[in-house]
Amino acid sequence: MFQLPFPVRDANASGAADPLGDLPEWNLDDLYTGEDAPELKRDLDWLEQACASFATDYEGNLETLDAAGFLECVLRNEKISQIAGRIMSYAGLRYYQLTTDAGRAKFMSDLQEKITNFTTPLVFFTLEINRLADDHLDGLYAHNGDLARYKPIFDRIRAMKPYQLSDELEKFLHDLGVVGDAWERLFDETIAGLEFDVDGETLNIEGALNLLTDPDRTKREAAARELADVFGANVKTFARVHNTQAKEKEIADRWRGMESPQQGRHLSNQVEPEVVEALRNAVVKSYPKLSHRYYELKRKWLGLDKMQVWDRNAPLPLEDNRIVGWDQAQDMVMEAYTAFDPRMGEIAAPFFSKGWIDAGVKPGKAPGAFAHPTVTDVHPYVMLNYLGKPRDVMTLAHELGHGVHQVLAAGQGEMLSSTPLTLAETASVFGEMLTFRKMLDGAKDNAERKVLLAGKVEDMINTVVRQIAFYDFECKLHDARRGGELTPDDINALWMSVQAESLGPAFEFMDGYETFWAYIPHFVHSPFYVYAYAFGDGLVNALYSVYAEGTEGFEEKYFDMLKAGGSKHHKELLAPFGLDASDPAFWDKGLSMISGFIDELEAMEE
Repeated sequence: MFQLPFPVRDANASGAADPLGDLPEWNLDDLYTGEDAPELKRDLDWLEQACASFATDYEGNLETLDAAGFLECVLRNEKISQIAGRIMSYAGLRYYQLTTDAGRAKFMSDLQEKITNFTTPLVFFTLEINRLADDHLDGLYAHNGDLARYKPIFDRIRAMKPYQLSDELEKFLHDLGVVGDAWERLFDETIAGLEFDVDGETLNIEGALNLLTDPDRTKREAAARELADVFGANVKTFARVHNTQAKEKEIADRWRGMESPQQGRHLSNQVEPEVVEALRNAVVKSYPKLSHRYYELKRKWLGLDKMQVWDRNAPLPLEDNRIVGWDQAQDMVMEAYTAFDPRMGEIAAPFFSKGWIDAGVKPGKAPGAFAHPTVTDVHPYVMLNYLGKPRDVMTLAHELGHGVHQVLAAGQGEMLSSTPLTLAETASVFGEMLTFRKMLDGAKDNAERKVLLAGKVEDMINTVVRQIAFYDFECKLHDARRGGELTPDDINALWMSVQAESLGPAFEFMDGYETFWAYIPHFVHSPFYVYAYAFGDGLVNALYSVYAEGTEGFEEKYFDMLKAGGSKHHKELLAPFGLDASDPAFWDKGLSMISGFIDELEAMEE
């Protein structure tokens, strides 16, 4: 199933309107040349036959296979995943280019239904793997090294063993998945179809959110109030989506015996609940020295008694509002990547020259940004909504980092290349840090350094503080839904309960801000995804500290970590750097970097 990776920051971290140069668009021909491409029909026909023959050959027989036979079974399953992934990547990427196009929506939905039907007979595979004895699997690994390299996948599958249902129920839930996808589509199409009238101009959500970074405070306020009005007018639809999906998840979790609504995400992320809890607690404990302290500084810079929500992402008074053209943004990111290691620049270069990036803001295009890995025998595609602000340069650096990571991990093959979310943000946030440091080193004076530092702190607060607040909101939402249907007012109250705590006393909250949960896509597409951003930022801050110390061989260790994809646990990947995410002090190390930047900003005031 096509899964959309979402951006690390809010969709309103963009800006500008001047000409930006020639913005690249995707060329999806490396997947398929069109809806009617003969290769697409060939792959669909192959997939239907391959799924049926796989089930015929292996259902009920996994425990009878020797090591060579089991490896052949795994390789056949991997090929099926690759072809299905190629088809849905093509359909999904076309859809997100123009979510308001009924033809593209139908094309994606029809293919999703076909592939769901084709692959339903394969549900037995993971169920039977979980019925094999540990010593039986260990014996197979010992006889075949090629099979043994897939052990991390089987370990991940077998982590679900305590929560596995009967074969019939698992097939039922697999088939029912297309219904959950329909609720996601309702959310996407509703968001993409919203119109916002600000000062006589009709905007889509990307354009309206963009105005929250405008230098003109009256324009920011007008945009915020219009966003609140439109969200309020549609809040029943958004509440229905959240109620339905939370209830659907609660039913599945209850039948599976999950300990908490977050348990499934922790298992898929290969991260222990206590590690996530340590991260969450460390961040919440740090709210006063991070977000509260920074926003108090910003309140003074803006000359306000109290900040409103439309001031959160406002540019600083001394900020240069020039537009960064696309060519300049490309040069800045490529120089930073290449300075770290020329190999990194070589991997990134084709994204700009071969139609692997879709950068422009267009009506109906999905908001935000993402990097989608497609399949290991093609290449990733990056989507942006580039409007020329320095933060857009950071977004380019971020998503390109994902792309580089996905290219490097592709060597692991289809099943082992996928990185758990907690580690999937490593290369993206590291790429941002490289680009930021390059820009900071090139600052002409203290004023420019101050603006760059403030921008980075805001990005880090959006990545760490805001995402942990999002995570707390989701935890509260899913817990509350277990007690019954939630009204829009109920959800609004949950949202506001985390906002004041995380943003701090510098803020007042306008009427209508309570509905701003409605546009956050993470909650709908990937419940409890958001803590991975804070995990990734903390991990990279600690990692960058090791790099900054001049640790010998860092670059080689870093590339080895990215090449590992999903083949190793976070503990094993971080060990060569002397880091351990299960150590509570690890998170303090990452958070201290943000605090240090704020220290420097405060020192500039003296």
